[in-house]
Amino acid sequence: MTAPTTGTLTMGGREWTLLVLLSVLWGGTFFFVEVALRELPPLTLVFCRVSLAALALVLLLHARGLRLPADRATWATFAAMGVLNNLVPFCLIFWGQTRISGGLASILNATTPLWTVVVAHLLTADERLTGHRLAGVALGLAGVVVLIGPGALAGLGTEVWGQVAVVGAALSYAFAGVYGRRFAGRPPLVTAAGQVTATTVMMLPLVLVLDRPWTLAMPGAVTWAAVAGLALASTAVGYVLYFRILAAAGATNLLLVTFLIPVTAILLGALVLGERLDGAQAAGMALIAGGLAAIDGRPLRWLRRDRRVRT
Repeated sequence: MTAPTTGTLTMGGREWTLLVLLSVLWGGTFFFVEVALRELPPLTLVFCRVSLAALALVLLLHARGLRLPADRATWATFAAMGVLNNLVPFCLIFWGQTRISGGLASILNATTPLWTVVVAHLLTADERLTGHRLAGVALGLAGVVVLIGPGALAGLGTEVWGQVAVVGAALSYAFAGVYGRRFAGRPPLVTAAGQVTATTVMMLPLVLVLDRPWTLAMPGAVTWAAVAGLALASTAVGYVLYFRILAAAGATNLLLVTFLIPVTAILLGALVLGERLDGAQAAGMALIAGGLAAIDGRPLRWLRRDRRVRT
């Protein structure tokens, strides 16, 4: 599954801005899921998420005069991406969240960049494993733990299969990030629509056989609102940004978003809801910032250049 190479992939100001925006959109995912799982089983929730996102994206495609491709080869790649980026991780995370807390799930999900560094090193020529990248991932992961709070780790080791499921989802996201680089020449809107449409088709028989949705009670308005937020904001808009960043900056840089998600959630709480930031949260953000700087590499190069100029 070696991805095509396009030269050295770096993050510019535009990519960092899109990454922060993506972290805001994906930051609500764990909240939406916790709300919706109160009345919907995991597979049905996954199907609702991808089918509503697919409908919205296809309508947007037609409104902009674009069309989904018709050849089998392209749909095979959409299906593979849908399995790696939607079907497997969504099902694992949603099922895992029925057994572990959203806080612990978000920490385990934040291992995604660690897996991505390893997978990209093995399968690409321009996203190689370096010391500063590995150190940056370790710092960022430590920052997520400090930011969310060690209390979220209280359940670590008790619901093992729920934790294994979320870690498996993080690994699947890592492979998806590398595999998705092959769509770099295609409009992100087309790729996002193709991916979730293929996932919808694959999910339908699973939901009909395993969940039998016609036997479920009709969910309430709060659940449908959570599903709408999950499908339209976190999925439809989120994946358009995902493929745009992936084409420009590569898998390792893209999946740093899992470090930013808890940061944006806490900052939004402080700015919008007036919540106070404590010392632990500030320390966690500082660790994450240091990790991102180490992975990006440019601050280290600037420091070395400044030292050379001074000497």
